[in-house]
Amino acid sequence: MSGMVTHGGQAVQGYSSLAKWFHWVTVGLLAVALVFGFILSFLAGGLKDEFGPTKFALYAIHESAGLTLFFVALLRLGWRFVSRPPALPDSMPVPMRRAAAAVHHTLYATLLLQPILGFMATNAWGFPMAGSTAYLGFIDMPKFMEANTSLAEWLGLGHTIVAYVMVASLVLHIGAVIFHQAIRRDGMLLRMV
Repeated sequence: MSGMVTHGGQAVQGYSSLAKWFHWVTVGLLAVALVFGFILSFLAGGLKDEFGPTKFALYAIHESAGLTLFFVALLRLGWRFVSRPPALPDSMPVPMRRAAAAVHHTLYATLLLQPILGFMATNAWGFPMAGSTAYLGFIDMPKFMEANTSLAEWLGLGHTIVAYVMVASLVLHIGAVIFHQAIRRDGMLLRMV
């Protein structure tokens, strides 16, 4: 159930407690996955070359956060179907509503697509999530393909492109939050806190 919060003497319909939990867990996991992903992208060698235990540990954290993010995103989408999000206020212009919908849809698409591409790429590079890069450090994920460098490069490129689309969408989303809080002062931020 969504709750009501007050802003400037007016009631603003907020998200349910579970929806808020999903949102903030997503934020935390996304921060970990993105930070470690960008760190790894700047380390020389990539998955093709041999690398030490430190780089394996970084990959394990990045991959575990990403795969957990995928599961949380699935649960979050399921919850959205069961518990519809609160409607946007009538005072919000139609173009702003459309922009919000486009950014949210893009974020959900990237939250689902990015871990799939990453999981497939690690398998194609010949490094399934097992052993030193096991999911959460102890769950070996099944290997579903043999190493294929050409496919791995394409999957890696897709993973990189989706990462930049995700970051751009996050910048737009956070920018909108700041805009609503600082300029419109319409209480939109209160819906998710």
